[in-house]
Amino acid sequence: MAKPDRKQPKRSLRGRGPTPRAEDRPYHKKYRSKEEFLRKRTEGKRINSKPGPKGGKKIAPRRDLRRSGREHVDTVAGRNAVLEALRAGIPAKELVLAAGVDVDERLSESVRLAQRMAIGIKEVERRAIENMTGIANHQGIALVVKPFQYSSQKEIFARAKDPALFIAVDGVTDPRNIGAIARSAAAFSADGLLIPERRNASLTAAAWKSSAGAAARLPIAQVTNLARSVEDAKAYGCFILGLDGDAEKGVEELEIADQPLYLIVGSEGKGLSRLIREKCDLLISIPISSAVESLNASVAISIALYAVDRKRAIK
Repeated sequence: MAKPDRKQPKRSLRGRGPTPRAEDRPYHKKYRSKEEFLRKRTEGKRINSKPGPKGGKKIAPRRDLRRSGREHVDTVAGRNAVLEALRAGIPAKELVLAAGVDVDERLSESVRLAQRMAIGIKEVERRAIENMTGIANHQGIALVVKPFQYSSQKEIFARAKDPALFIAVDGVTDPRNIGAIARSAAAFSADGLLIPERRNASLTAAAWKSSAGAAARLPIAQVTNLARSVEDAKAYGCFILGLDGDAEKGVEELEIADQPLYLIVGSEGKGLSRLIREKCDLLISIPISSAVESLNASVAISIALYAVDRKRAIK
């Protein structure tokens, strides 16, 4: 018997309202994140991340380099570089070797020199050396260098001979240039090197290495403000000389070499800053071929120091 053709009424769906946000659903992981956030805020703890805009995204916490083991330390890395640094007598705190590193003559000599200089030796994983130095090809060895011990400007001025000769840099940002300038200053018996704290390189391991140990024999000071240091030098009785490629007077024409001098060299590209140039009593240049735009700062200061030394020897 055929069943009558009846249309069944459709079941209506009962609405449950809008879908709640993910962080409001107890079974969702973002709900737990929200609860954790509120709990920490209630307890007054430091929160490293917080709920972001719609969608429940979080702002990633700022990395703490000190906790991640990536704090900056001044290092020399690589077998040749470490050996040369130890031979030059760079003040160091620790010689770090990678576990299982292959030993050769350079590494063996580095260990012997470190022992002779009473420098601690530590063995770590290769990854730790990479984190410390920021160099992947460190060859399993690094030298942790001590912070350079600066003199004060007051000490340098007090110990200067007569006539005094001070060297200052203005905008020299390459530490190797700083080291080479220190080497030249020591070679020509300058009384000290003055380095501004800002916009200049400091005495890093690279600078010390370039100085070939001269940084240990030459008083070096960091000054807060170079313009103020210039004024102090004027009060001391110095003539302020600035090396400037556009100056009309050359170093060979310098007539005040026998007087107390405060000699300033600027960066290779920009030269002296406007303020320092205006504070100079005299600007001098080093005549060079027109085919060359400028001299490296350390080369320029070497030539100027030689000229001053020769004139002082004659007088």
